Amino acid sequence: MLLKSRSVRRQIVVYVLLLAFSMLMLAFSKSPPVTQLRQGVGYAMAPIQQTLHNTAQTIGSVFSSFGEIDRLRQQNEDLARQLAELQAQNQELASLKSQNDLLTALLDVHSSFDYETVAAEVISKRITDQERSISLDRGSAAGIEVDDPVIGPGGALIGQVVEVGANYARVLLITDTRIHVAGLVESSRAVGLISGHLGQPMEMENIPAEVTINPSESVVTAGIELAQGIRSPFPKGLLIGTIASVSRSPDQLFQTALVTPVADLDRLEYVLVITNYEGGLPSTSPSPSPGTSPTP
Repeated sequence: MLLKSRSVRRQIVVYVLLLAFSMLMLAFSKSPPVTQLRQGVGYAMAPIQQTLHNTAQTIGSVFSSFGEIDRLRQQNEDLARQLAELQAQNQELASLKSQNDLLTALLDVHSSFDYETVAAEVISKRITDQERSISLDRGSAAGIEVDDPVIGPGGALIGQVVEVGANYARVLLITDTRIHVAGLVESSRAVGLISGHLGQPMEMENIPAEVTINPSESVVTAGIELAQGIRSPFPKGLLIGTIASVSRSPDQLFQTALVTPVADLDRLEYVLVITNYEGGLPSTSPSPSPGTSPTP
């Protein structure tokens, strides 16, 4: 039984060797039958080879497309980031231009003004149903005092300083009910008292009824002395606003006009404070002490 098993194994080995030898002979043989057989096998395998080749190309194209999509996505993200940066830069430039325009307008007023002024930035606003005021970043250290007039671009009247610290000042706007200004209608030279109405058009009262006043006429500070020798708290000729409408009083002796401020008081950013205007009560010389004679 053992001998029979060994004999079978030998036969298998011999068969395999003969088969391999025959295949090598077929591969290297140049005889016409063998060549024709090889060509036939190659012709039969050609569609399969072409399919495999096309499949390989398709797979390569798919992977190449994936790479191109990733590249385009990255490029799109880079362009979006650059666009956002450019938009931010444009916004910053626009803001700087706006600030430059405001400061240039104030500089023009300062250069053409007869009074000494201090430029200040608005750092806070209080716009309520009871008050219209702003706070500035300059104070007594810059020479600002209580009652100093405050003007904006174009020399328009903004308000009056009512509180001062070393590095801040609080300003009541002309639309606050506590501010009263003697106004002058430029065309007719009519004078009236202007009072604030908390955001509404200001009211100009006690205008003589015989004077003709039309809408859109300019109103400026009159700069006249008030009762009991009190000098106007505001210099003459500062632009206040324009006439919005006019109505007569019941007794027909006076008329009242509504005045729209020319300055945009809700969007103030920079102002000028007049520091050397001597309004209010005139200064008086001290009386000589008893027993002394005046100096010649």
